[in-house]
Amino acid sequence: MALEFKTLPDLYSHGFDTIIDVRSPAEFAEDRIPGAMSCPVLNNEERARVGTIYKQQSPFLARKLGAALVFRNAADHVEKRLSHHEGAWRPLVYCWRGGQRSGSFTWMLQQIGWRAEVIKGGYQTYRRLVFAYLYETPLPHQVILLDGYTGTAKTDVLRKLAGLGVQVLDLEGLANHRGSLLGTMGDQPSQKAFESDLAHALCALDPTRPVIVEAESSKIGQRIVPPMLWDLMKKAPRFEIEAPIEARTDYLVTAYNDILSDTVGLRDKLSPLKAHRGGAVIDGWMAQIDAGDKPGLTRALMEQHYDLAYAKSRQSIGSDTQAVFATDTLDEAGIADLAMRIKAAL
Repeated sequence: MALEFKTLPDLYSHGFDTIIDVRSPAEFAEDRIPGAMSCPVLNNEERARVGTIYKQQSPFLARKLGAALVFRNAADHVEKRLSHHEGAWRPLVYCWRGGQRSGSFTWMLQQIGWRAEVIKGGYQTYRRLVFAYLYETPLPHQVILLDGYTGTAKTDVLRKLAGLGVQVLDLEGLANHRGSLLGTMGDQPSQKAFESDLAHALCALDPTRPVIVEAESSKIGQRIVPPMLWDLMKKAPRFEIEAPIEARTDYLVTAYNDILSDTVGLRDKLSPLKAHRGGAVIDGWMAQIDAGDKPGLTRALMEQHYDLAYAKSRQSIGSDTQAVFATDTLDEAGIADLAMRIKAAL
């Protein structure tokens, strides 16, 4: 009998040795239960082929072909990827909706002697639990926002705090984006995958202890912060970092050197701001790009764009600044000192 999970924390604490996703690689790439191992019993092309036969020819023919492919691929996984497991191994298996793919694979594992079980409702059940957790149910966490103008090293301070044992939630890390116009760090996860990792991280936190979250907008790159967390963030008290613009410039020139060095990409990202900041401002930025003046461009971007946007955002959202942490430097020692002071304030 398939196992039924009523809440997301219940599913995350499943107690099995391994969780196995037998969906196609494309399904797995879009989203998966965190920590799941991909063992597709139909690859992308096979799944499409079986589906086409089911719709256009015959459900019976589709099931017959599907069974042959599923057991052939399952046998390959058993022989190559799973053969090292001992008899007491307990895998938990799921597919799209807990049907034939996961049922067939689980049956094969059980016949070998492994104590395999299947998730009732499969990925669709998991996705409903994630949605309920992030979109429908108030979160129990005590959030404190780590705030400050662009370039105040908030992300690095957050990571230092984590190293000191403070509970943190790294939204930029989960979204693979530095949270600004120039913040790309490569491909972002899908919205569903972002929510999966976010929900998993939140469930691992102790709700009786405060959680430090970097102050963000409701979007991090193209990923949207789900409403239950965004509600907490809007109401949360703030710890604000203050640093002179010279220190912020030095920090950003180093932290964003990859972006500042990509002059073509930089031009593409900054050009659309002409409608907001005016042609003269944009022309000045372009001249600094041409001159290779990374510090000058960085300071100009803060003074003429980022600081203005920050002030407007603070005014529209409102804020409760609980404490201000000033620093003259944002080098490694300065960041470590900030983290120690913020931890003490908790």
